[in-house]
Amino acid sequence: MEQQALDFIVWNIDPTLIAFAGLEIRWYGALFALAYLLGYQTIVWIYQNDGRDAAHLERLSIYLVIATIAGARLGHCLLYDPAYFLAHPWKIPAFWEGGLASHGGGLGVILALYIHKRQSGETFLWLLDRFAIPTALVGMLIRLGNLFNSEIYGTQTNLPWAFIFERIDQIPRHPAQLYEAIGYGLIFVILMLFYRRMRHKIEDGLIFGMFLVGVFTTRFLVEFVKTKQAAYTTDVWLSTGQVLSLPFVAAGIVLILLALRKRSVKPDQQAD
Repeated sequence: MEQQALDFIVWNIDPTLIAFAGLEIRWYGALFALAYLLGYQTIVWIYQNDGRDAAHLERLSIYLVIATIAGARLGHCLLYDPAYFLAHPWKIPAFWEGGLASHGGGLGVILALYIHKRQSGETFLWLLDRFAIPTALVGMLIRLGNLFNSEIYGTQTNLPWAFIFERIDQIPRHPAQLYEAIGYGLIFVILMLFYRRMRHKIEDGLIFGMFLVGVFTTRFLVEFVKTKQAAYTTDVWLSTGQVLSLPFVAAGIVLILLALRKRSVKPDQQAD
C-alpha cells in the first residue's frame, strides 16, 4: 500500500525571506549573515577568555568570509563540475548563482589563518583550534540555508521524517541538509564544552583534530543518503564528497594522536 503525502513532512518554504522594491533577501543569505555574526561573537569570547587581544578580529573575520566564499566556489568549480567551468571560465566568480563546496571553503579558511599567523604571533595550531569552534556553528547555519533553498537534499525514503520538497518533486526524501545541520550543531556544542573545561590541559591541535574528524565523518555518513552532487562519477563506490572527506578525517586522527602523545610525554619530562 502506497503511503500518502500526509505521512511525510511537506516542505514548500519560499527561499525568499523578504522582497521589497525589486530587491530580495533570501533565507540562505540571512542565515549566512547570522552565521557570520554568531561566529564572530563566539571567537571574540574565546579570545577574551584566553586573555588575548581581540581588536583585530573584526578585520580578520571579513578576510575569512572572503576566503571561505572564494575557496568554496573554486572547490565546487574544480572538484564537482570541472568540465563545465573550464569551458566557461567566466562563470567561476558567479558564486551567487549557486555552487559552493565545503571542502574548498575549509581549505580557504585554513590558508587565510596560515597567512594571519605570521602577523598574530600565535601558533598555527592554536589558531585552528580556536576558529574550529565557531566554524562548526557556521556549518550548521549554512546547511539550514540549504534546507530553505530546497537544495542538497537526500535520496528517496519512506521513513516517517522524510521531507517532500515540493519545489523539486513529490518524492519523499531524506532531509540530508537537516542531518548535517544537526551533526554540526552537536559538534559545536561538544567542542565548546570541551574547550571550556579543558582549555588549560590540552595540547595545540587537539580541538582542530576533533573538529576535522567530527565534521567530515558526519559529511561522509550523510553522503550515503544524499543525491549526487558532482557532474561526474568516481571509479569507486564512494561519492565525490566522501572521497574528499577522507583526507580531512585522516588529518584529524593524526592531530589527535600527536596531541595525546605530547600530553602523555609531559609528565615524564617533568619527572626528569
